Amino acid sequence: MALFGLAILVAACSEAPNDAGPDSVPGGEAPASESRLQPPQPEEGSPSPDAADERPLVLFMGTSLTEGYGLPDPDREAWPARFAEEASRRGMPLEVRNAGVSGETSAGARRRIEWILDRPPALFVLETGANDGLRGLSPEELEANLDSIFSTVRSHAPDARLALAGMEAPPNLGTSYIEAFRAVFPRVAERWDAALIPFLLDGVAGDRALNQADGIHPTPPGHRRMAEVAWTSLEPVIRDLVESESAARP
Repeated sequence: MALFGLAILVAACSEAPNDAGPDSVPGGEAPASESRLQPPQPEEGSPSPDAADERPLVLFMGTSLTEGYGLPDPDREAWPARFAEEASRRGMPLEVRNAGVSGETSAGARRRIEWILDRPPALFVLETGANDGLRGLSPEELEANLDSIFSTVRSHAPDARLALAGMEAPPNLGTSYIEAFRAVFPRVAERWDAALIPFLLDGVAGDRALNQADGIHPTPPGHRRMAEVAWTSLEPVIRDLVESESAARP
């Protein structure tokens, strides 16, 4: 059942042509508007710009899973926002930027990476590849794209920490493909000294209680679970990042 749910979930994130409207995108997804990729505007009661600048910037790049497709308030309910909540609760406030775009393959992420690096992040978290698996694209192509993305980040932000969210290929593609696909993520993470989230959808894929009515996109509780999964892998990185940046201030 979990594998079946994973197959459906991955299918929903498949990349659509650039000229496709919302009704023609698989899973009903439309590309995110440009405004969704901009840093969130401060709200009443939020830290001042000067205070916000003191928080490490964490840039999340990903698909609809990161964008928070179908949530009532993605800016507050998608897993990057929930991740920031957990960090703040533990006394490690972060500035989070969600650069998720529905329907993107790793090739699409590779094409737009420079556009979102207008500010160098302290931590760059990459979630991509599920749509590559859906299309049966070669694991070698996926690996090359991940390498290129991390290389671009390194060139723009040499001191940035890196993190990679692992994904799984649909079960109908066969054991050889699934194993080759799965092996890409830890290999790339090791090569770039990136923290690895083994499987971002662990405990979410295939669980109807944690997915929306379409059985595809995680609900707010599903995104909370994703944030918990990510936090388990990334807490040491965040702790070290916050402590290092605090020590560097005059």
